[in-house]
Amino acid sequence: MTDDRAVTRVEAGPAAYWTPGTRILWRYRENAGEGVHIARPVTVVRDDPDLLAVWMAPGTECVRPVLADGTPVHLEPLESRYTKPRTVQRDRWFGTGVLKLAQPGRPWSVWLFWEPGWQFKNWYVNLEQPLVRWDGGVDSEDYFLDISVHPDRSWHWRDEDEFVQAQRDGLMDARTAERVRAAGRDAVAVIGSWGPPFSDDWPDWRPDPSWTVPSLPEDWGRTPAHVSS
Repeated sequence: MTDDRAVTRVEAGPAAYWTPGTRILWRYRENAGEGVHIARPVTVVRDDPDLLAVWMAPGTECVRPVLADGTPVHLEPLESRYTKPRTVQRDRWFGTGVLKLAQPGRPWSVWLFWEPGWQFKNWYVNLEQPLVRWDGGVDSEDYFLDISVHPDRSWHWRDEDEFVQAQRDGLMDARTAERVRAAGRDAVAVIGSWGPPFSDDWPDWRPDPSWTVPSLPEDWGRTPAHVSS
């Protein structure tokens, strides 16, 4: 991908890792198709065999799905949300930034949100396919079901209605849905034991002040040259 900062990688055994400050894309494929419908430029915070951490800065230009007439997806009634024709459009991430953490092979990532003034708000467990790495970033497929985790360690499921509707509309078969539920139970077990990354000091993390907002490359939807887990 092209950007105003060189994409620097370092070798670590058989795998290649991005150095902190590198700009990559965090993307999601369509649930019923092969195209990319979410693309977010992010800055690498940490990348090693145990964790990929990236920062999505406020004001980042992203790609997101909308209905064919431009209506935001979340404004469409649930019964027709996944059956009406869609397209994608460029938009910007408003509000505070998001820190995303992904452990290799795990079918979820953990996102951290803050209120203005760096008041920590919550963790957000996004159930998804394990990330697949390619030369310009990482790809996944979102699985609709999510978990909110609060600073007092309480938690609750999110978007269960969307998870059920996606199955009704054929975006997810029963076998996949059960795997997602199992992944959610595994995530809840980690929350219950307060394991990483919840037990780590990420709520106190702050971005490097020298980092600027990454730009969205023109080839944001390109097919990866090569992929790896």
